[in-house]
Amino acid sequence: MADNKLNFQDVQFEGSVGLVRQLKHSDLPEIVFSGKSNVGKSSLINKLLNRKSIAKVSSTPGKTQTINFFRLKKARLVDLPGYGYSKVSDAKKELWGELMETYFSSGRDIRLVVQLLDMRHPPTKDDIGMLKYLDDSRYDFIVVLTKSDKLNKTQTEKRLNEIEHELDFIKKDIIAVPFSSSNGQGVDEVRRLISKAALEGKKPQTDQSVQDL
Repeated sequence: MADNKLNFQDVQFEGSVGLVRQLKHSDLPEIVFSGKSNVGKSSLINKLLNRKSIAKVSSTPGKTQTINFFRLKKARLVDLPGYGYSKVSDAKKELWGELMETYFSSGRDIRLVVQLLDMRHPPTKDDIGMLKYLDDSRYDFIVVLTKSDKLNKTQTEKRLNEIEHELDFIKKDIIAVPFSSSNGQGVDEVRRLISKAALEGKKPQTDQSVQDL
């Protein structure tokens, strides 16, 4: 494997963290996957790693409330709990918020955040809140537009134009990658961007707080 690319085939599931006290010290560059419940984070991770179910895919929104860690040789992939599911109890939302606050504020070597949006629909209020946090905190992030295979060519062009306006509040230039776990669209580009960030990116400096989602 070339030095400028991560080996996505050599991976192991390290474990899940549901409580602040369970968070371990960060000893590798981390690539973080963020998005609303049922947006396709697990499917994206499985596709990137060329595994069928290393990341558990659930049809029940809001079921996963842990941070899941996957270790590569030179980086760690971090799957955050999906946000924005209204039927999750207030107690669980509070626990989730505390876990996210601690994760992002504990000085971890977060090289890139992969923010997932459902390409078919405008960003939700929670999506916008997360993107504003990432932008204000000066994290490097990309936007992955999931479920791209559900749109035809005309619909795709229309949504790409709309998304440009929907995200015009973001101060930095946005890299947006249409992605499909069904046909593999975008997988090579996302792998390239992750490799570049993990191996060449710089650790961000931030004192921002995670907003309530």
